[in-house]
Amino acid sequence: MAELKRIAFDLADFLSKAGLGRRIVQFAPKEVFFSQGDPASSIFYLQNGRAKLTVVSRNGKEATVTLLSAGDFVGEESLASAGGRRLAIATAITPCTALRIERDEMIRVMHQEHTFSDLFLKFLLARSMRTQADLVDQLFNSSEKRLARILLLMAEFGRAGEPETLIPPITQETLAEMIGTTRSRVSFFMNRFRKLGLIEYNGRIRVHKTLLNVVLHDQLPEENHAKKPRIGSPPRSPSRPARRSHR
Repeated sequence: MAELKRIAFDLADFLSKAGLGRRIVQFAPKEVFFSQGDPASSIFYLQNGRAKLTVVSRNGKEATVTLLSAGDFVGEESLASAGGRRLAIATAITPCTALRIERDEMIRVMHQEHTFSDLFLKFLLARSMRTQADLVDQLFNSSEKRLARILLLMAEFGRAGEPETLIPPITQETLAEMIGTTRSRVSFFMNRFRKLGLIEYNGRIRVHKTLLNVVLHDQLPEENHAKKPRIGSPPRSPSRPARRSHR
């Protein structure tokens, strides 16, 4: 009797279709994938749309941890241990389509299919590097530079292919939470970026590539460089004449 050949694993097919232990789910804007404290029994693969991950403190203060886009996994804490709990809240920003993979199926495919485990490991490493970069950004950069970086990340500058320069709808309150400042400061910086031609802001935000100069070089557009201070730099005080020595 001929030995049955194992069917080749198709990664794209696995992540795009429902099957044993996985199903496709739709989320409207502001709809919740899962809430903080819920049982962690599955992981989601975001096929389309944008979402955000937030945490709520014991006194009710909410903070946005990261933004999610197509190709991201969310809810990976479910793999740590059976019976665990969700550590954050995942909420759709735009209409989202996601593949919900049950914990047992996720563990099975990771063990048996190297192409899938390689993809997931690459995602985890990228998420870890992003978290470290977020921490460095929070510790060492001005809030204005942090805002520029968040806008570039939302426009997906640095990813393969052309960036989506028109970013998903997001409130100034959410941006303020993400960079650790107030909504009024975000409004001030956004208006400044718009006047400098770094973004277009009329309900939706369109990011221009020149905003990269703010993050990489603290550099303003050439025509404004002589008139404007560097991003994040305090204004210079007028020079004073040197005092005469009475000695």
